[in-house]
Amino acid sequence: IALTATADPLTRAEIVERLALADARVFVSSFDRPNIRYTIVDKDDARAQLLAFIRGEHPGEAGIVYCLTRRRVDETAAWLAGKGIAAIPYHAGMDNADRTANQARFRQEDGIVVVATIAFGMGIDKPDVRFVAHLDLPKSVEGYYQETGRAGRDGLPADAWMAYGLADVVQQRRLVEQSEADDAFKRVASAKLDALLGLAETASCRRVRLLDYFGEASAPCG
Repeated sequence: IALTATADPLTRAEIVERLALADARVFVSSFDRPNIRYTIVDKDDARAQLLAFIRGEHPGEAGIVYCLTRRRVDETAAWLAGKGIAAIPYHAGMDNADRTANQARFRQEDGIVVVATIAFGMGIDKPDVRFVAHLDLPKSVEGYYQETGRAGRDGLPADAWMAYGLADVVQQRRLVEQSEADDAFKRVASAKLDALLGLAETASCRRVRLLDYFGEASAPCG
């Protein structure tokens, strides 16, 4: 049996091919998370926008803020803490004891906002995460979906909020071009980034666009 949390139709076909599962049945459940509201805003002053979002929509509630680099994680967590938000950092470059302690605080205490790189979240099953915010563009729609999916696992309303700017696109393209991967991988990575830009820039319902990426038809949610 082959299992994956998040895969578009092309990836599902590749799994079948690589593992020689041509005669196997394929089960795909819905990708829709109806309790999550998806908001993507033009990046102006990302930190100030994030603070306004937390104070306005989720004061005193648990959330995750994703950043691209460890330095940005540390700076953002410190800045939020200075503004009275119970914010703590989490990334692979931290002292192991500090990182473990911060993870435990997030799981056990109410109202903690953890600022993290995408290394955070594997195995985290805190049901009452009320928001997931992105200060930097993820690499793909799959990454975005998995990270936002850590919000609202209790089924109650939750927010997926992202500040997006063209500088993010330039940065992600540079990361793809400078990687040591082969050309085929770079083409796939570039196509995935294009799909994410399509989601960020669409004028139609983002939920429809998100579900369509995973091969699921839907109507505008209103």
